[in-house]
Amino acid sequence: MEEIGRFLNVVDVEATCWNGPRPRDQASEIIEIGLCVVDLRERRRVERHGILVRPQRSRVSAFCTELTGLTQEKVDTGVTFAEACALLEREHRSRSRAWASWGDYDRKQFERQCEDTGTRYPFGRRHTNAKARYAEARALPRKPGMAGALRHAGLPLEGRHHSGEDDAWNIGALVLDLLGSGAWPSWDELSHR
Repeated sequence: MEEIGRFLNVVDVEATCWNGPRPRDQASEIIEIGLCVVDLRERRRVERHGILVRPQRSRVSAFCTELTGLTQEKVDTGVTFAEACALLEREHRSRSRAWASWGDYDRKQFERQCEDTGTRYPFGRRHTNAKARYAEARALPRKPGMAGALRHAGLPLEGRHHSGEDDAWNIGALVLDLLGSGAWPSWDELSHR
C-alpha cells in the first residue's frame, strides 16, 4: 500500500489551439497529458509519462503543431479523453494523490472537458497551483511562466517547451526547488483547502 502523501502527480496538458479565435465548429480539447511523479520523501522525480489523447470535437491546427510538435496524425493514435482519465486513476492513483500544475489552466481544462463529455473527473481535491506557490515563496511581483521560473531558479529547461511530458518533468524540478526551501505545502495543509 502506498504511503499517504508521499507521491505527488505533476500534470501538464497540451490542448488544441489556434492562432486567433477558436473556430466556431471546434472546442479546445486536451491532446496530451504530461505527468511527472515526484517522490516528496526522497525529494526526486521518479516517473515521467506522456499520454496522447485523440480529440473528438477539434482538429490540430498548423499553429498548434508549431507550438507543441503534435500533429493530427500523431494524436489520432492516442486514447479517448475518457480512457486517458481512467488511466490516470488506475495507473497513477490520481484520485488519492495530491497533484500540481503550473497555474490553474490545466485544472480548469480538465473540469470543463469532463463536464462537456460526461467523464468522471480523475483528480482529488488536493491541487496546488505551483505557479502561484512559486511567486509567493520567492516574493515575485508577478507569476512567471514555467520557462521564466526555471531561469529564475537557475534550473535548465529539459526537453521541448510545450511538450506536456517535458513540461511536467520541468515543473517537477520546480516543485523540488520549492520543497528544498520549505515552501511546498504539506499533505495536512492541502487537506484544509
